[in-house]
Amino acid sequence: MSTATVNRYLASRGLVVPAPAKRSKSSYIRFEAAMPNETWQADVTHYPLARPGSTGAGQEILTWLDDCSRYLLSVTAHARVTGPIVLDTFRQAVACHGIPASTLTDNGMVFTTRLSGGKGGRNGLETELRRLGVTQKNSRPNHPTTCGKVERVQQTMKNWLRAQPTQPATPADLQTLLDTFAEIYNHHRPHRSLPHRATPAAVYTALPKATPADRSADTHDRVRYDRVDDSGVVTLRVGGRLHHIGIGRTHARTHVLLLVQDLHVRVVNATTGELLSELTIDPTRDYQPTGRPRGPAPKSTKP
Repeated sequence: MSTATVNRYLASRGLVVPAPAKRSKSSYIRFEAAMPNETWQADVTHYPLARPGSTGAGQEILTWLDDCSRYLLSVTAHARVTGPIVLDTFRQAVACHGIPASTLTDNGMVFTTRLSGGKGGRNGLETELRRLGVTQKNSRPNHPTTCGKVERVQQTMKNWLRAQPTQPATPADLQTLLDTFAEIYNHHRPHRSLPHRATPAAVYTALPKATPADRSADTHDRVRYDRVDDSGVVTLRVGGRLHHIGIGRTHARTHVLLLVQDLHVRVVNATTGELLSELTIDPTRDYQPTGRPRGPAPKSTKP
């Protein structure tokens, strides 16, 4: 009789106390940043090069990912990822996308020296983050799921690389493929984890960006997902009062994002990122008009 059969009989009679080696997925606490640049995740993985007769030769790939939108901020290949390389790629990402409110990484020495016993002081990235006022967050040891988003995109990236008919033989070949993957992933590949399967670029572009200063700003910032009704209107509650915002019948039943900062509201197409309306709520009025003239648009006349 097999071990599995014995275990099944014992379990059916309540003689086995369940003690799984791994936690069930239902016990995980899922988190997600509400705004782009609220948290950037980073991680390092490895990919082999297709050199004849080589064994284990390859490159390390450093990835910076926006937590909210899953937008790939930077994907670069290196013979070995070092502290100065991490700092340099972070600065390049900041130059392109602005300063994030926080970062999230594992405890690799290229990211943090907090587990090194205090030897050597802060590394380059830690010093830079404190200079910019960026909150640095690190996962607990042996808890890889904390940085699960960047690890998941790296898995997708390596599966895509393996599927290419010509495997990279040089670092330049690998970087070219990584640039192609980032373009496809950011701008063309619908993401199952994003609302309405939008692309990371659409979400990253549409939403307002968090900054280190946003953590202490005395404003009420929120993001709402809604759909324009058949009459071309969405509703928003401000100060306990419901307001109707005119978008236009041409956008009826369109899924939208409402980006609200106190009384200032932007309404964005959730799929394409197109700005449909921008207004300041008048608290004394129920209906907030589109601002466009009533009636059909005038027909153009040729001179």
